[in-house]
Amino acid sequence: MKGSILNETTDRQRFLLTLVIHEYVNQAQPIGSNHLVERYHLELSSATVRNELAALTEMGYLRQPHTSAGRVPTEEGYRFFVGRLVEQSELPATTRRTISHQFYQIRQDVEQWMRLAASVLAHQSRAASLVTAPHAEQARVKHLELIGIRGRQVLLVLVLVGGELHQQMLTLPEPVSQEQLSAAANHLTGLCQGKSPEELGELDSQLSTLEQDVLALIIRDMSSTTASVAGEVFLDGLTNVLSEPEFSGNEDARRALRLLEERSMLEDLLSRTVMTSGVDGVQVLIGGEGTWEDLRQCSVILARYGAPGLATGTLGILGPMRMSYGKSISTVRFLAGLLSDLVAETLVD
Repeated sequence: MKGSILNETTDRQRFLLTLVIHEYVNQAQPIGSNHLVERYHLELSSATVRNELAALTEMGYLRQPHTSAGRVPTEEGYRFFVGRLVEQSELPATTRRTISHQFYQIRQDVEQWMRLAASVLAHQSRAASLVTAPHAEQARVKHLELIGIRGRQVLLVLVLVGGELHQQMLTLPEPVSQEQLSAAANHLTGLCQGKSPEELGELDSQLSTLEQDVLALIIRDMSSTTASVAGEVFLDGLTNVLSEPEFSGNEDARRALRLLEERSMLEDLLSRTVMTSGVDGVQVLIGGEGTWEDLRQCSVILARYGAPGLATGTLGILGPMRMSYGKSISTVRFLAGLLSDLVAETLVD
């Protein structure tokens, strides 16, 4: 009967399943019928609760590690639990005010937003967190500077619409004064502002040799940026996952964390999940959802934030399936909304 639809369960079975999951999240030990009756002062006998847990096990929502042991949730059990939480969970008002105050103390500093968001997520969830910087869906120029370093070496500082900042070194055929570099940067900013890589390619005839060299570098950089699905990645709380009891003495946690740390693997995950969803919507992946083998012992909660059409990013957490879903989902949702507001207020001209 594994995989039978949740409509076949009774209200009492759904209630007991919720209790088992809540207790297992807190204790990391199989939960028995006697424990539930005593812990929650249930007006049910242990035998009745045991029969209901056996029925839930038969349906595939619980499993029994050993014949004499209590029950633990399965992936299907967690999915039921999460399905009821996604639209209901909300952080306490005092927590929301505290987090908001922290962010509004560092307005205008995008990098500090990212680091603070990763820190808050890791602290609130006791899991590993990731936050990607706002990333333009279509790279467009906002501003550029040219800074002479030494000899023929020049630093190009390129700011894209949405706040993404790129730096590239350029070697010129011959030395150029800073005055000439600044004049070229101002001219290029005026011509390039708001334009995509394709549109920049049409400007070549209007430019000096120096400006043409800089423009070619800008186009290459922006084309690479547009091809990427995420900006710079900020991580925090990795040791939280490694310290969980279910990961003690095995490589499951390290394999899962590698997915966050290796750019190609992370971009694959994001492109197939949150990048296809709307801003502020929360997605929960349990046990890798049959797609990511390295996540088979983990859950991932993700959400997009930002201003659609301008710049968006992703934030989320990774932890064991035995995580505090209510608090984690509400934290991810709240921070996604907060960062969306900051992007709209600060990065939209």
